[in-house]
Amino acid sequence: MILGIDEVGRGPWAGPLVIGAVVLGGAVIDGLTDSKKLTKKQRNRLDIEIRAKAAGIGLGWVEAAVIDEIGLSRSLVLATKLAVEQITVPYHEIIIDGTVNFLAGTSKGQYVTTMKKADLLVPSVSAASIVAKVARDNYMESQDDIYPGYGFKNHVGYGTAMHIQAIDKLGVTPLHRLSFAPLAKYRNNDRPGSTFDQNGFAAGTIRATAPYYARAVDVLMQKGVRNASVKPTSKRIGDLAENAASEYLVRAGHKILDRNWKTKYCEIDIVSQKGDTIYFCEVKYRKTDRQGGGLEIIIKKKLNQMKFAAKLFVHCHDLGDVNLCLVAISTANTPPEVIEFVEI
Repeated sequence: MILGIDEVGRGPWAGPLVIGAVVLGGAVIDGLTDSKKLTKKQRNRLDIEIRAKAAGIGLGWVEAAVIDEIGLSRSLVLATKLAVEQITVPYHEIIIDGTVNFLAGTSKGQYVTTMKKADLLVPSVSAASIVAKVARDNYMESQDDIYPGYGFKNHVGYGTAMHIQAIDKLGVTPLHRLSFAPLAKYRNNDRPGSTFDQNGFAAGTIRATAPYYARAVDVLMQKGVRNASVKPTSKRIGDLAENAASEYLVRAGHKILDRNWKTKYCEIDIVSQKGDTIYFCEVKYRKTDRQGGGLEIIIKKKLNQMKFAAKLFVHCHDLGDVNLCLVAISTANTPPEVIEFVEI
């Protein structure tokens, strides 16, 4: 009963740091190794098997803004604690990949063994490496739709030539780690402030080209900046609500398969997969959580439409015999945040 711990996302210029923690609990899974040694297809297959067989799994996430504020070292400690807190099954030893005990000073620190290349040698650490890598990659791939033009689906935040060119052209996003030396020049002039200039951008904001104006408004909303001259459309607010719902699902271990899937007969807000189950999600938004849950308007007619859409999606994608689950997510406030998640 070893609790294996490994990190993913220490070096990227953008995106979160993710710590994986796994107790296999006697489960035997062939092919476990360092996630970097595997292809994407192999990782995804193993991720499904690990989630199905492991006794306990935890993921600790620390966003870019927090990394900028407290530094990478403290972020590693924080993410490790967050991951370990999610493990509720018993274990008798903790093995952390590397040479640093991120749990030193806690009640669990005395049970830690640090080990170089543990993700190659210890199955539970390999499993932690894989689930963290898949979760972070899925999250960054979802950000490719939210911040088009940066190529997050291809480089998942690392400082590739494509990424550098995108930053030079478009500026930085809230995903970028401005405490990292290559992006330090943006630190004092890219984050939205409290006032707008005549073009609707926050004072000091790096200006994007015209197609990215709407994206700049999104960033301002996410930071809680409001101004009467900037009124996001209902569609834009709906997009932000779906973004919040997608991020919620990814953090819960889902892989986003499709968003706003439409036919002439029906549509689905979000399609995701977790394990061997496909989830079909309806996202509802209310300005405040005092207005009543957005789930209240999912009446019988809407439920029947969701059932039909789910079956049609499976048929169109030739998914065969899979488990299907209808879910709804209620969001509220500005910026939108998830208030309620229910299986219907």
